[in-house]
Amino acid sequence: TTHVGFFSKPEEAAGALAQLSKERIKTAIEAKGWAYDVDSDGDIGAGWDTGVFWFLASGRDGEVLQIRGIWRGDLTGEQFGQAAALTNDWNMNTLWPKAYVRTNDKGVVNVFTEVSVDWEPGVTDEQIQQQLDCALATSHELFAKLAEEFPGVLPEASDD
Repeated sequence: TTHVGFFSKPEEAAGALAQLSKERIKTAIEAKGWAYDVDSDGDIGAGWDTGVFWFLASGRDGEVLQIRGIWRGDLTGEQFGQAAALTNDWNMNTLWPKAYVRTNDKGVVNVFTEVSVDWEPGVTDEQIQQQLDCALATSHELFAKLAEEFPGVLPEASDD
C-alpha cells in the first residue's frame, strides 16, 4: 500500500489532481461532518471549543490551502512574553502548525496557528483531507498546551 503524504509526487497520489477551490474545501469539510459558515468575503470558518479556524484558498490563483486558527483564550499584555516564548519553542520543535502571538487594537493578546501548502500543480481530495486533519490536530495540540500554561483563560464551553 502506498501512503500518500503532503510531499508525494503528483503521479503517485491516489485520485485525480484538480485545482484547489473553495468548493472543494467546503466538500472536504462536509465529508468530515464539521459545521461551517461562509462570511460575506466568501471565507470559510468553523469553530471548536478551543479555537476558531479559517480555511482559505490564497495565492495568485487560489492555489495555496491555508488553514488559520485562533485560540479562544484572550491573554493580557503582561502575558505576551510568556505566550511568545511558548510559541517560539513550539515553532523550533514542531513541524506544524506555525504559531504566532499578536496584540489586537483593544490590547488583547491572541495566539494564532497556520498550516499552508501550495497546491499549484493540483491536489487530490485525499490530500485536502490530510491537510485539514494535520492543521486541526496539531493546532489543537498547541491549544491544549496553551490551556495548561494559562489555566482559566478559555471561556466556558457552551451547550448550544
